[in-house]
Formats: sequence, C-alpha cells, structure tokens
Amino acid sequence: MTTRTPVVGALVAEGLSFVGTRVSMIAIPWFVLSTTGSATQTGLVAAAEITPLVIFKALGGPLLDRVGPRRVTLACDLLSAFVVAAIPLLHGLGMLGFPTLLALVAVAGALRGPGDAGKSAMTPEIARAAGWSLERVSGLAAAVERTSTMGGAALAGLLVAGVGAANALYVDAASFLVSFVVFAIATSGLGRPVPREADLAPTSYVHELRQGWDFLRTEPVLVAICVMVAVTNLVDQAYTAVLAPVWAKESGAGVAVLGTLFAVMSGASVLGALTAARWGETLPRYRTYVIAFLICGAPRFVVMALESPLWAVFAVTFVAGVASGFLNPILGAVILERIPAPLLGRVSSLNTAICWSLMPLGGVLGGLAVAGLGLSPALLIAGAAYFVTTMAPTRVPSFRRMDRAPAEESVRV
Repeated sequence: MTTRTPVVGALVAEGLSFVGTRVSMIAIPWFVLSTTGSATQTGLVAAAEITPLVIFKALGGPLLDRVGPRRVTLACDLLSAFVVAAIPLLHGLGMLGFPTLLALVAVAGALRGPGDAGKSAMTPEIARAAGWSLERVSGLAAAVERTSTMGGAALAGLLVAGVGAANALYVDAASFLVSFVVFAIATSGLGRPVPREADLAPTSYVHELRQGWDFLRTEPVLVAICVMVAVTNLVDQAYTAVLAPVWAKESGAGVAVLGTLFAVMSGASVLGALTAARWGETLPRYRTYVIAFLICGAPRFVVMALESPLWAVFAVTFVAGVASGFLNPILGAVILERIPAPLLGRVSSLNTAICWSLMPLGGVLGGLAVAGLGLSPALLIAGAAYFVTTMAPTRVPSFRRMDRAPAEESVRV
C-alpha cells in the first residue's frame, strides 16, 4: 500500500455509501407517500431514522476512542446492510406494516450514527498518512459526497420508477457491503483505540462522555457552529424528507424530476467542493462561510413556493449547490483542528450529534406545516427560518474566530 491508499480507499468507501444513502432518502419518503398519501407519516418515518442516529452518535464517542473508530465503522456498515435489506424483503412477503417500517429505519439510524462518526474521527489520521491538509481532504470528501449523492439521486429516480421504491433499497444494502470491504482493506492498521496513559486510573464511560462535553462547551467557535448548523439541518431535513417530495407530487413533476433535482444540487456542489479543496486554504473562512450559506439556503424554498417554472427551480438549485460545496471543507477543517487527538472520537461525535439534534423534528414539522398550512406557506416559512439563521454569523462574534487556528489564538491571548 502507498501513503495515499487510506485516503483513496476511505473516499471510495464513503462514496459508495452515499450512493446507497441517497437512494434510500428518496425511496423511503416516496414509498410512504405512495402507500399512505400522508405527509405526516412521511415525516414520522424521517424522524424515526434521525432520532436514534443523533442519540447514538452523541453517546458513541467514548466507544470510538476505546474500541477504535475503524472497528466501529466496519461493524456498523456490515449490520446496516442486513437491516436495510430487510425492508424490501419484508415488503415483498407482505409483512411490512408501518410500525415495522418505523422500527427498521430506527435501527438503521442507530447504526449509521456511530458508523459515520467513526469515519469522521479517522479523517485527521488519514490526512497525515497522505501528507495532505485537512482542507484538502475535507474538500475531496465533500466532492465525493456530492458526486455520489448526485449519482445516487439520479439512480434513485430511475429505480423507484422502474422497480418500485421498496425494491430500490436493495441498492442501499449492497452499498453498505461493498463499502465495508473497501474500507476494511484500505484502512488496515489505522483507527486504533486511543492508548490509555499508564499513570491514569480507569475512567467510566459516563466520565469520558463528560470530558467530551466539558471540552466542547469551552470552545466558542464550535458551540456557535453547532447551534447554527443544528437549525439549518432541521430546515434541510424538512425540505428533503417532506417539502420537496410533496412539491414533486403536487406539481406533477414526479419522482424522476425529484431525483434529478437532488442530482443537480449535488452535482453543482461538486464544483464548489473541488474549488474549496484546491484553493480552500487561501480563502477567508468566515466570509466564505456566511456568503455560501446565504446563497444555498432560502432561495431554494422561495422558488418552489412561488410555483416557478421547472427551469427556474433547477437554475436556483444549481447556484445553491455550487455555494453549498464550500461549506463542508471549511467546517471540517475548523472542527477537527480544534479537537485534541485523545478527545477526537468523543468530541467530534458530540459535535456532530448536536448539529443533527433538531433533524428529527424537521420531517415532523415539515409534514405538520404542509398538512395545516399548505405547501407554499410551509416553504416560505422554511425559507425565512433559513435566512434568519444564516444571518447569525454577522451578529455573533464567535464566528469571526473561524479564521484563526487554535495556536494563533493562544498566542494572541
């Protein structure tokens, strides 16, 4: 193996996983909408997946440090393949009631939480092995994510239209298996447990969780990012799980157009992510972060709410996608460079969990808003919430410290 094998293998494995995840993100809401016709139940399914994902991501940090992020990631990917495959299997046997579907997506979410956190916790080690900066690795990871989700979205539209929403989930299950194999081979020797100092007494799991929280709450930059991203993730979840699918159904655009729309967003964001990977180290983080969020947020909701023609919806989505590609490279670098290596697993897991903590409400609130107010008012409210939230960095001083590394801050203090 070369020094680049781990980073290439990790990117390939993550890309395969994102393809499958995007298929399920489109197939499951469409399956529920088609079989129940209920936007509220569609939102409940989304909440059933995201809630355990957030909980187990938050609680799994010490496990990553104790067992090693690589082992946790591999175990979660392997088990996820069987859980996801059970959905179409039981549906084909006539045994998939709504409570069973809720239970299966909940288990899938519970596995995905620590699995995703394990991949993220290994990023600094993988970057060091390749001799690359965090901005470069985070930018490439974002580009791979967007490319894979673009392909997965397009594939989802074709699969759902061709073989049905339930059967399309077999692709998600297969992606977990292939990702498991690739990641296991490419990261051999990495992602080991954090060694315990010989002179330190054993600590409890709860104590280690508290250590992660105690560190996180003293980092104003990370706290500010967590709060803002938590709100934008809530609105994005409402958009992905309910608002966009209902728009596609009510407007007559159909699932193929919905898949293409998500593919355009992902494809455009690849351009932004690749640009950030190439020149991200030279860009001012704070200013880029604010501008990118303003462009990729509210306009997407407004153009749908105004019942604009499809070309306008796609045009706004493309521009939003390019802007969104700059976000993950910046966030990844800022977050990971501020966390000490011995605390990386528990703090990064907790940080991500807080960012995702409001997402379970996204699908539910989106469904309730559509049912109670109608689609256009729900879209306008979501867009307004996104706009107000993305203006927060201009009012909160903590965000301006994104441009300074921790070492620079300590010197200034």
